[in-house]
Amino acid sequence: MSAPPLTLADLNRMNRTGFATTLGFAFELSPWVVKRAYDAAPFDSVEALHAATMAVLEAAPEDERLALIRAHPELAGKTAIAKTLTAESNAEQASAGLDRLTPEEFERFHALNAAYRQRFGFPFIIAVRLNDKTAILAAMQARLDNDRAAEIAEAIAQIGLISKLRLQDAVTA
Repeated sequence: MSAPPLTLADLNRMNRTGFATTLGFAFELSPWVVKRAYDAAPFDSVEALHAATMAVLEAAPEDERLALIRAHPELAGKTAIAKTLTAESNAEQASAGLDRLTPEEFERFHALNAAYRQRFGFPFIIAVRLNDKTAILAAMQARLDNDRAAEIAEAIAQIGLISKLRLQDAVTA
């Protein structure tokens, strides 16, 4: 049984450290995002909380945004096979069927992950909960044609979707 959802009132009463520790999961191994968003508290909605985190990302220098992107695992990659993903990533990848790939699908993911990482220097990011494996494979192929700046922007936008879903799951009004 999971813990009851946090309320905005709970979060608004926390200090910066507690806030970052409690919500750090929303941005894959990168609690600095929510730690900085704390400055915008108190929050009157989950949407306001999420907007504050996205403002942090917009203001962050590229090296920090790249570190956040690189903190994400490859889809159906080695960490997924080894079962060393964060709980959130594991559940999200499973929701898209990435834990049940055929050998051919696995090879396709592996090849596209390698091509994407070689081209951009970071893993492919997509809000898997909003897609299925067919859509993810199509997006991976299509986004290989983007330039690096466009892919950094798209990765941050996708992280925004991922984090919003995570926050909506964990926090109630």
